[in-house]
Amino acid sequence: MIRRLAKSSNRAISLYFIFFYIIAFGLISNANTLVSIAEATTEKNNQVMLRAILTDLGDPNRWQTLFQPALEELRKRHPELDIQLNYTTFPYNMTRAALLESLSNKTAIDVISVDQIWLGELAEKGFLADLTNKTQDWGKLPDFYEANLDGTIFNDKIYGIWAWTDVRGIWYWKDILKKSNVSPDSLRTWEGYLEAAKKINSTIQAEKEEGTSTLVQPMHLNGDVNAPDVWYPYLWMLGGAIVENRPGHPTKDSYWFPSYNSTEGVRALEFLKRQIDIGLKPQPRIDDPFVDKKFAVMLSGSWMPSIFPRGTNIAEIVGFLPAFPVPDDSVQTTTMMGGWQFGIPSTSTHKDLAWELITVMLEPEIFAPWLQRYGYLPTQASIGEGPYSTQLEQSIPYYQEMISMIEFGGSRPSIPEYSEISNHIKQALDEVFSGAKESEQALDDAAAKSAKVLGWS
Repeated sequence: MIRRLAKSSNRAISLYFIFFYIIAFGLISNANTLVSIAEATTEKNNQVMLRAILTDLGDPNRWQTLFQPALEELRKRHPELDIQLNYTTFPYNMTRAALLESLSNKTAIDVISVDQIWLGELAEKGFLADLTNKTQDWGKLPDFYEANLDGTIFNDKIYGIWAWTDVRGIWYWKDILKKSNVSPDSLRTWEGYLEAAKKINSTIQAEKEEGTSTLVQPMHLNGDVNAPDVWYPYLWMLGGAIVENRPGHPTKDSYWFPSYNSTEGVRALEFLKRQIDIGLKPQPRIDDPFVDKKFAVMLSGSWMPSIFPRGTNIAEIVGFLPAFPVPDDSVQTTTMMGGWQFGIPSTSTHKDLAWELITVMLEPEIFAPWLQRYGYLPTQASIGEGPYSTQLEQSIPYYQEMISMIEFGGSRPSIPEYSEISNHIKQALDEVFSGAKESEQALDDAAAKSAKVLGWS
């Protein structure tokens, strides 16, 4: 049932600040950082306090709407227990540090939210409980999309459950493309994408002369810390990989080796370089400027509709293509998937009950309404394509197009060294974008550093 994975802080904030909240965990009540969900019933003899550390999802109250119905069901199953839940949330850029600090200090935590790229690091440090046997007994792994299941595995064991996901594709303003005489379908190929950028730029220049243009440039080109995430799909569609497993490691029988500097990687980076050559400038990955019509086209995630003001008829004004541009029509497009996993720390003193809480939360009748409310995409096919998909389709613009991408999606490798490897790739992209190095040299230099981090020299 388990397949070997084949695909593949903000430190300026004081850790003392983070540790303060962890020490205060369960001793204070702050609506923005710590929430206690208690059952207002008669006192019971056997009280169980479950504790969780979670990312804040940009709105900590989102967790309340998921935990509340799950706890109600859990309490029905265990009437002999007084089950309570305290959870602390942190902004994304503090969550990893908070987890590492807490788990290093043996704090008893029962449930955590794990970014897929942290899984290998936490598992290697011994901070995550092995869920392999529990998931096999659960029997629902075959219902998960393959790429999402692959992203839960480290060293052939399952350490998390990928609860929800996102995909990235092409968002575009319909009126700007029409005004520029650009067919949306032309954005699907590399040459069509570049030609569309030139046509839209002509429209921008004409409108600037009239003083009516709001556009900064035709296409958004990601240049911030997330830039590798937009490069990976081009690498994958060409048959490349970020890392590959190789024998002959100095200290292991075999281990991961950087392969992103392959001919496929160079070709993928050259497409980004061509965008620089026609005048596009790297930009931060912030979706608001697209919503404000600063860009006509943007490669961004399935979360984009949530950025628009409430009540906007998004499908009427903005289009979505379930694709990254491909070299030609013979190449299958792909995407990169993110999202969050649930894990159980090895320090948990209520592992069985924590696991039951996770499985209850993921029951379609509880989880599907939550996904619908916040616009997340499911990792379970029974939700994504079954009867519950009707609910999601009604609330998420372009839902069917987004779901169609999961089959062709990839995930970043769940290995401890990924964060450093990502930094090496980001530096290579920066060097190419600035003209300091050619694509092949930049990727080769980055891969040499990655190989060293992976223990090959």
